[in-house]
Amino acid sequence: MADFNWNDLRAFLAVARTGRLTAAAARAGMDHTTVGRRIGALEAGLGARLFDRSPQGYALTPHGERLMPTAEKIESLTLLAASELGEADQALTGTVRIGAPEGFGSYVLAPLMARLADRHPQLDIQLVAISGVLSLSKREADIAVTLSAPREGRLTARKLTDYGLSLYAAPAYLDAHPPIETRADMTGHRFIGYIGDLLYAPELDYMQAPDVDIHVGLQSSNLIAQLQACLAGAGLCVLPDFIAAREPGLRRVLPDAVHLDLSLWLVVHADLRSLARIRAVTAMIGEAVRADRLLFTGARPAG
Repeated sequence: MADFNWNDLRAFLAVARTGRLTAAAARAGMDHTTVGRRIGALEAGLGARLFDRSPQGYALTPHGERLMPTAEKIESLTLLAASELGEADQALTGTVRIGAPEGFGSYVLAPLMARLADRHPQLDIQLVAISGVLSLSKREADIAVTLSAPREGRLTARKLTDYGLSLYAAPAYLDAHPPIETRADMTGHRFIGYIGDLLYAPELDYMQAPDVDIHVGLQSSNLIAQLQACLAGAGLCVLPDFIAAREPGLRRVLPDAVHLDLSLWLVVHADLRSLARIRAVTAMIGEAVRADRLLFTGARPAG
């Protein structure tokens, strides 16, 4: 390929990771007709069909599968070059996408975005706070906050913080139902929790109490929805303490008998960790967590 073009390979990677031209175009910063044209040029230059097209989207052919690891190596080298040669003496520019659980994303990262924008005005920050996990290997995000350390892939991770979860309810619910003074008293109360078959992480399967018959009658895949139902007096809910501490409309139930501890991890793809913009954003996330350390590991709202 005498006239090989890196942008053709960028388009290829974006389509391979998303399966659709429109999604690939948004990721690559091109319009979808340009993405289609670049895929066509790459296929013509290689003399091979890289994708099977169907109404369901684009799927890699065997030729495309063989090209994928080479394309990712070239991508890694371009990122390394940008880090070593391009960003050191320039203002931070570009886009950083952060994936995080909805609770941490909404209560910790969303308030952080103003500070990020003020400190690095030329950066575009994308926050994806969802009930799920984004794939760094597929470049669905640049930085991820997860409930466990990754076990495979070219990813680097460090523990961001431990955090506690406790049982909470609104005064309206507690005043209208029998008192809860021991774990046994939880039997017969209405609980709010996750939908079992939609759990995106095994760490969230915590509504199991061997000594108490708990019925989770109100279920949602979204933690913020659970929180709002709890605030409205719908029932008892296990919530992160760093969220509940910010909600004066909640009371902690059985503070000495019901408590869980989980962890949050900060994960970055190995190819991106040296980029100045990635380092700047991960540093600020770490700063924000350290500043509120007691909310995560020490503060216990009054029962």
